[in-house]
Amino acid sequence: MSTPHTRPSRPAPESIARVKALVDPVLRASLEALEDDRMRRIATYQMGWCDAEGTPTPGGGKAIRPTLAVLSSEVVGGRSQDGVRAAVAVELVHNFSLLHDDVMDGDVERRHRPTGWVVFGTGQAILAGSAMLTAAIDILVDSGPAGQRCLPCLLTATQRMIGGQSQDLDLEGRAQVDLDEVLRMEAGKTAALLSCAASIGAIAAGAPVEVVDGLAAFGREAGIAFQLVDDILGVAGDPGVTGKSSSSDVRAGKRSAPIVAALRSRSDASRRLATLLAGGPPATEEDVTLATELIHEAGGVIWASNEADARFASALDHLHGLSLPNHVAIADLAAMADYIVNRGR
Repeated sequence: MSTPHTRPSRPAPESIARVKALVDPVLRASLEALEDDRMRRIATYQMGWCDAEGTPTPGGGKAIRPTLAVLSSEVVGGRSQDGVRAAVAVELVHNFSLLHDDVMDGDVERRHRPTGWVVFGTGQAILAGSAMLTAAIDILVDSGPAGQRCLPCLLTATQRMIGGQSQDLDLEGRAQVDLDEVLRMEAGKTAALLSCAASIGAIAAGAPVEVVDGLAAFGREAGIAFQLVDDILGVAGDPGVTGKSSSSDVRAGKRSAPIVAALRSRSDASRRLATLLAGGPPATEEDVTLATELIHEAGGVIWASNEADARFASALDHLHGLSLPNHVAIADLAAMADYIVNRGR
């Protein structure tokens, strides 16, 4: 298996562009409805739709979660439109979390430009994230019975994300971390919302509980694989692809899966890495480079890559184990899982 920085990102599935055309107008309208001008500006900047001065710009996010949400309504025999408002709610929660996470992690770049807190200030970015969260709840509350059915799924996922981020911050300051702890954290921080996205459209379309649960399991396993790949990119990713600084997780002193796997490998490289990181994040560029090399040498990246493959296979098993009426949407969901897990690998 190639390391993430040796291959270009694969093209996005065609379903993403189709879903963006459905979701973007509703998503834009939900942000236009924010009462405060500054909150609208920051939220719109976060979405990639304008620059810091408010001038419209092309582009935006990848729409991974909205696409999963709409496909999950289609795969159970519902209409594409059934999942649109749920898709908007999921994307708003995702960007709420990004605004807050960038503040907590001190990340200065996302999507190849300065993060929201760098441009607008820490306090304003936190408030804008909170405004996006309330907008997500509003759009479901205002969506009638279908939206109200979806609300518990979204709120549960949000609580799990918050718990996962709290665990992530706790792990950063600890010398001893187990891989099981890291995987539990990642199941909350990242996989919870992808699990929600992969099932919330089915909830909106009125699918039975066992089908919703199967799609949620598909999204959860794909989400853990997704985060493991993100962890690899945080060690070995090309900034031109990731939009973040090189070795960003190493610099931040994170205890991500490749780093913890390397520290637990009981090799000479592992012992040297533990000594290097004992005093906190690497202090110099030379130390960052050395730590990154030692993580590779101790097998951390290989472990995370193999675990991502296993989780991806589990996700597909959950998906193909369901009896679903829309075989085109099944193929589209499988293609989405492949895209999010194997991007840049």
